[in-house]
Amino acid sequence: MLWFPIMSSALRTVWWEAGQVCLIDQRLLPNETTIVRCSTVEDVARAIRTMQIRGAPAIGCAAAYGMALAAWDAARSAADGDHQRVYDHLATAKMLLDAQRPTAVNLSWATRRVLESTRRLIDPSPEAIAHAALTEAHAILAEDLAMCHAIGRHGVALIPPRGHVLTHCNAGGLATAGYGTALAPIRTAHEQGRPIHVYVDETRPFLQGARLTAWELLQERIPMTLITDTMAGYFMKRGEIDCVLVGADRIVANGDVANKIGTYSLAVLARAHGIPFFVAAPSSTIDLALPNGDAIPIEERSPEEVVTCFGRRIAPEGVVAAHPAFDVTPASLVTAIITEYGVVYPPFDVQLQQVASGSR
Repeated sequence: MLWFPIMSSALRTVWWEAGQVCLIDQRLLPNETTIVRCSTVEDVARAIRTMQIRGAPAIGCAAAYGMALAAWDAARSAADGDHQRVYDHLATAKMLLDAQRPTAVNLSWATRRVLESTRRLIDPSPEAIAHAALTEAHAILAEDLAMCHAIGRHGVALIPPRGHVLTHCNAGGLATAGYGTALAPIRTAHEQGRPIHVYVDETRPFLQGARLTAWELLQERIPMTLITDTMAGYFMKRGEIDCVLVGADRIVANGDVANKIGTYSLAVLARAHGIPFFVAAPSSTIDLALPNGDAIPIEERSPEEVVTCFGRRIAPEGVVAAHPAFDVTPASLVTAIITEYGVVYPPFDVQLQQVASGSR
């Protein structure tokens, strides 16, 4: 197993190299660090669907590069001046990519942004369109990293003095361009020398907490304790948890939050024990087109991912299983939302509009 700091230049979540989209296969961590090289938009779509890359901001970045791949592919085969062929190919690529993980709005946000950047060209030659798509993908990646650092700066003040934080799933560097959303304030606190101790929910059925969050924290020597999802209430009752800090895959107009399945349960437990429940997410995760959480599409993944673990069956043959990949936490259970523009408190509607427009 390769062992090096998560923030070093040796390890990136997703990047462009020699005309390919490169990413770390997150299904194999922490035991194996393998680079996947995608040479077509179909390869990128498959990587997103199979969770070789996951985390809303990260799959947004990957999808942006997938659009760039599609643009370059079409540009190579297009006749001089046949820019419409490239635009048609990009529109098809966007539909393919958007369909892979329907809950995470960062995905469609990124593909739309790449497509719109190419539409603004004054002289849309096939090569110019491809260059514009790649330039926009690079910008999305760089901006995501900057937004996550800003989330860390704004969110660190919300962590109580003792610094006992409960997380769920993985909202760290692996879920973004490299710094994280929910882990950003934690990283910032650690960098500032503040007391911090992270209770890491293992997060069934993919165990992103146990495999990925724990790995990131260990690499940066941030004190942590791994717990099963069902232990959260026990540690809250014992007074071991000072706050809950999670990421998000979509935040809608009224402040309802879609995140990895199990998040809603933590919010209910936090409210019952008087513990602050914080959500950290960049503005790209905000979807003002949906009025409330009831309108959020919830991805239903294969039940096989529940009845098996690392390729081994853990339930009897013939058992019926369900696998909604996300749940929705109502805004009434959210203490605050941390964005790159600052901390948003209830009522969320007006402030989320300002954040989404970049005017806050």
